[in-house]
Parts: sequence; C-alpha cells; structure tokens
Amino acid sequence: MSGAALGHRCPGARRRRITALVATAVAGALVLVGCSGSPHGESGASNEPQRPLSELEVLDDPRSYEGPSTAVLPDSAIEPIAEDPAQTLPATVTSYAQGGGEDEMIVESTDRVVALDLAGSIAASAWALGFGETLVGKDQSTTFPGTEDLEVVTSGGHTVNAEAVIGLKPDVVITDGTIGPRDVIEQLRDVGITVIFVQNDPSFAGAQHLVTQVAAVYGAEEAGEQLAERIGDEVDAKVAEVADMVPAAEGDRVRILFLYLRGNAGVYYMFGSESGADQLIEALGGVDVAGELGWAGMKPMTDEALVAANPDLILTMTGGIESVGGVDGLVQEKPAIAVTAAGEHRRVVDMDDGAVLSFGPRSAEVVDALARAIYAPESGSGSEAP
Repeated sequence: MSGAALGHRCPGARRRRITALVATAVAGALVLVGCSGSPHGESGASNEPQRPLSELEVLDDPRSYEGPSTAVLPDSAIEPIAEDPAQTLPATVTSYAQGGGEDEMIVESTDRVVALDLAGSIAASAWALGFGETLVGKDQSTTFPGTEDLEVVTSGGHTVNAEAVIGLKPDVVITDGTIGPRDVIEQLRDVGITVIFVQNDPSFAGAQHLVTQVAAVYGAEEAGEQLAERIGDEVDAKVAEVADMVPAAEGDRVRILFLYLRGNAGVYYMFGSESGADQLIEALGGVDVAGELGWAGMKPMTDEALVAANPDLILTMTGGIESVGGVDGLVQEKPAIAVTAAGEHRRVVDMDDGAVLSFGPRSAEVVDALARAIYAPESGSGSEAP
C-alpha cells in the first residue's frame, strides 16, 4: 500500500462508474436531509493526547463487546508536505468532463482557490500540499483545523451556492462533481472562473492520485509526488500497527458492515465492494460481509441481506446514527438488525460524516481512530464509548 506499491495510477473506468453512482446517491440523500452535526463538535475531533495503538488495552474478543462507540480524529492540523512548495505557473492540467471526456485547462493563478467535494478531501489535499493559505471558500465537509474561518459556499446539504462562489472571486474552483448541481459549477466558467474537475476515487490509491492532481493545478508536481508517497507510507505503517490488534484466528475477526443512514428521509443503504468501505474494513483487519454477499457499490438495504450478512459490528456516520435516533432507534426502525450479532450486542461504531470515507491526507488517522473504537473502545484515546 506504499507509494511504490499503490502507485499514482488513475483508477479503472469501471470503478469510476461505480464511484460516480455512489457519490450521486449519497449527495442526493444529503440534499434531502441537510448535514447532521456531530456530538463531538464540528469536526468530531478530540483534544486528548494520543497513545500509540501498541499501548492500548485491546479487547480479548472484539466480536462480543457490548454497546456503541465513536471514532474520533485527533484535533491536530494537517501537516503540509512543504512550507513553501515550488510552483510553475501557468500550468496545463486535465479536467475530467462528465461522461468520461477530458479537457485541457490552463491555470494562470492559484492565489484564490475554492475546493469542493462531498468529503472535504480536495481542500485537505491543498492544505497538505502547503497551499492552505490560498483557500478562500469551502464545502460543509471541510472542518479540519485551520479552515474554521473559510466561507461555506454550499447550502441545503451539499448544494453549491453559485453566487457565494462568485462573490469570493476565486481564480480556480477544484471539484470532483460529487456536489453541485454540476451544471451550476460548470456555469462558473461563464464568469471567467477556471473550473477543474478532478478524479476522486474512494480508496487509499485514490487519495494518492487526488493529491497529484491537486498539485498539478498548483503547478507543484514535486510536492504532489512527495505527498502521495507520504500517504502510502503512513497507511502502510498504520495497517501494520492495526494488524497486531486483530484476533489471530480467521474465525475471530470482526464481521463489519457499513450502513449509510438518513432516517428522516427513509434512506438506508449498504456499502459493498468498490465503495471505499471495503478498503477501510480490510485495513482494519475485519471481514467485509457485504463483499461476501457480492454487494457492489451502494444499494438500498434489505432485511434479507442484513440477516445473511449477520455483521458483528455496524460502521456508520455520526450524522446517520443520530438521524435514526441512535442504536435503539435503528433497531426499532429496522427490526432485522436485532437478529444480527451487531443488533444483539448493540455494536455500532460511528465516525464524523466528513471523515470516515474522506480518503485524503488523513487516511492513516482515520484508520487509527476506527481501530481504537473497534478494538480498544474503552482506551480513552481517540475513541468514545458510553
């Protein structure tokens, strides 16, 4: 999973199609219900000093733990790969059109940039490259330290407010098409704003590819390569740490199912292979039960699939579990969950909506926080349990 192992290749066309469908469905659901808050503050972050995973008291049997837990990112700023990265402008970059086409765009200036996507990954990438000071506007998912004072240009969930964007007078808007409407964003070009559409695959390799694309917009390819390598190295190291927490016997590994929940809109989806959730579950040493069922992408949840999957643990977003009234509300709304091991033990792990599937420069930190919540929920370090 290192920079060399993962490479910075563009993800395959089939994966991009699935990703686009997933992102569209999620974005639609968010537009219906808006953004739910986190009980841990806007970013779901913790000020508590982190102890290494190796120092935590790990559960003897994580499959039988009782009750919910919340994975919490440390309240620390993203560390830039360079303080003053070298730039070469103007830069010629590729913008990916809807339907698979490509356009060559010229970027003259990056003094004022608006970065927009469903998970806040593009803004995080710009920050990690050392260009945080160029950001003048953000989406609602961009909540990491240092971005508190940026103007939010999305409203009603993840709908872009074109007037707000234009009012910021950006030189460039960088987005991946996961929020929109897309035609509204494309219309920004009519007022002279350079709009670049990047590919943003929900995976660790996708995170590496994303930072190289964002770096290209800034004319800072070297910084992009360095950051991509750092992401790969950090994820490799974290996965190795987590492996020491995972039960040795294959049959004792935690069976995990990712559910996307928006109860007030009646949205209940299962995330399967190629959704990003599968990569997280693999990194955490768990068993991807949706993958076992051949569940691809994201589809509406069914009682039959839930019972067949029989997860030990349900992974979800904080806003999602709040929207259904907590674990009790989820079981009441979907009684089939009660007959699963996760339902029997009320075992749900949630994480901030803008973090859990963000796959950006903080990928390793996301894995770390989830590992604490799954394997050491009472450690008092990077996780919260009742």
